[in-house]
Amino acid sequence: MGERKRGLGRGLSALLPGSERGLQHVRTVDIAPNPQQPRQSFDPAALAELVESIREHGVLQPLIVAPIQPAPDSGPRYRLVVGERRLRAARLAGLERVPALVREADSRDSLEIALVENLQRQDLNPVEEALAYQELISAFSLTQEEVGRRAGRSRPAVANSLRLLKLPPEVLEMVRSGSLSEGHARALLALADAARMPLLAQEVVNRRLSVRETEALVARRRPAASEVEAPRRPPPDQLARSLEEGLRGRLGTKVSVHRGRRGGKLVIHFYSDEELDSIYRTILGDDRA
Repeated sequence: MGERKRGLGRGLSALLPGSERGLQHVRTVDIAPNPQQPRQSFDPAALAELVESIREHGVLQPLIVAPIQPAPDSGPRYRLVVGERRLRAARLAGLERVPALVREADSRDSLEIALVENLQRQDLNPVEEALAYQELISAFSLTQEEVGRRAGRSRPAVANSLRLLKLPPEVLEMVRSGSLSEGHARALLALADAARMPLLAQEVVNRRLSVRETEALVARRRPAASEVEAPRRPPPDQLARSLEEGLRGRLGTKVSVHRGRRGGKLVIHFYSDEELDSIYRTILGDDRA
């Protein structure tokens, strides 16, 4: 699976302008975890390496924390915004204090900053990335376009990421663990019967199929036209609307179907060079994800 392009439009410092209180050395026991941390998977071997590095050199990159009202029993005074791996490793290394930038941040800021930071470091797997987008949409009523602007992604890229959440849990776990790539998973979404996806996904992994081979396998496993009862053909206008709906969902952009007496025309809208490139790759099946 090739490396995904990262092109964030703004850095972490742009998300909370003017809110920094400066660098402090904060006790690790005073830092509560970020409940909206997008990243859930931490490689044990990589974490062990970081622990050894911190024991030798200390924490070189400060964490970002937000002040919170301490509990009556003198509980945590800060909520972690960025630096989950560093905090875990510092505790395992026995550090009592870590360098941290203290910034004002509400729950939306915390999620947005954690998402952008992890995307910049390429730390999120495809499922974690999709879940983070979904959290921004559901918790803060953002549109896919607004999420894309915050994360430095095009709207089609966000839409394609969210489509992964339609996969059965077993297949999502395979994507999360890395045994199945994002491109393979999107190919499996072409199956109408979700119940068949886990078995087919396992076959893809066992046979080490490429994305192209997976697409061909899915096409062969679809029911033949003779096996499916032919539905009644909808009226022309209804058919056009249905085609537009399907193409919009696949391409992640506005699509118009105009029918004439003989044939018609199909109009695909795009709003940036990046979006045009995404549409091009989707149509031609040039899956570099």
